[in-house]
Amino acid sequence: MLPALDFEKPIVELEGKLNELRSISSSDINLSDEVEKLETRLDKLIKAVYSKLTGAQKVQVARHPGRPRTSDYVAGLFTEFTPLAGDRRFSEDLALISGIGRFRGRSCIILGHERGHDTDTRIKHNFGMARPEGYRKADRLMTMADRFKLPIITFVDTMGAFAGKESEEHGISEAIAHCLETCFRVEVPLIALVIGEGGSGGAVAIAGADRVLMMEHSYYSVITPEGCAAILWRSGSNAPEAANALKLTAQDLRGMGIIDEIVPEPMGGAHRRKAEAINSAGDALERALDSVRGMDGHQLRNMRREKFLAMGREPGLH
Repeated sequence: MLPALDFEKPIVELEGKLNELRSISSSDINLSDEVEKLETRLDKLIKAVYSKLTGAQKVQVARHPGRPRTSDYVAGLFTEFTPLAGDRRFSEDLALISGIGRFRGRSCIILGHERGHDTDTRIKHNFGMARPEGYRKADRLMTMADRFKLPIITFVDTMGAFAGKESEEHGISEAIAHCLETCFRVEVPLIALVIGEGGSGGAVAIAGADRVLMMEHSYYSVITPEGCAAILWRSGSNAPEAANALKLTAQDLRGMGIIDEIVPEPMGGAHRRKAEAINSAGDALERALDSVRGMDGHQLRNMRREKFLAMGREPGLH
């Protein structure tokens, strides 16, 4: 059973009753009508709860341990996937997985933060927090994609880049800056999808894209709510207030023109029906790639740059 979020308690209670009713239903005791009524009631409750989530609640959903990870999207959407490892300078970083594969018949380069599914894999992938080597690997593969004229698809899911001592010693800020510079230099289609958390420079480093998409219940922000609360209120207990003030939801960011499309999730979030969420993301990625297909490389690069330069610019100012 999936762990329940605070606001999901009424949903979980109803699901428990439904499962109990199903378990005692048999050929001798026909409870199909009661089960159907309870299923309808449950669907309505989930829809009512998820249609009015606050920013803080969206953050909880984005962090749900049952949400599909980059590895799930890769397995569900790509064929002939071949991992490509190492930054060719220092080491391999498992927090950012990468490779080449086919997306619905198109060869492409794939990059994405990987958080893991259980304790062992989360530790293995450092909870999706990449070190400098991860961003230098991303830089290397985007440059390779540009050389061979392959589109790039990135999956964003991180609280932020790893902020440990060794990260600073190995130049994390330079690695992120150079990775972002490469995003704006390549002359091939670049599509980014925020699938869970999109935190700080660790997220934007691989999201300087022609089209930036967000799963419906993901978030994308310059800082985590906890980090913001620690700076402004000197207390992590103000994180819910910070989450609502940061305007970090897909709906907020679409309204401000920061992202290009919101990808619908199954009712109750991607963690409830992973395959459906992954297919929905695949359709959105295909639309995004189609929208830039056939564009000249110089035109694509210049359009990408202008798109980001225009963010926050007042009309009429240049």
